[in-house]
Amino acid sequence: MDTVIKAIPLDDYLIKITMGSGLEGLFDVKPYLHGSAFEELKDTAYFKTVRPIRHGITWPHEQDFSADTIAHDIVAAQQGGPPDALTGDGDL
Repeated sequence: MDTVIKAIPLDDYLIKITMGSGLEGLFDVKPYLHGSAFEELKDTAYFKTVRPIRHGITWPHEQDFSADTIAHDIVAAQQGGPPDALTGDGDL
């Protein structure tokens, strides 16, 4: 599994991601906001508290996305396809 080195929150629920493998891109959290697990992320001040963890990203109240989910969505977006929005905690 890859590692997330940087996670910079941007406007419109986007996070600029840099991964250990060199993959860089924008991770769009909007498709995941419909689930109750991520309801708190709709608060933009809270959303901006995101931080990288070894194998993904997390927020203070333990919402998280795995590096695999992030990489999948970044690659799909770069190839012009929509990411597959997951329900639940975002882990694959």
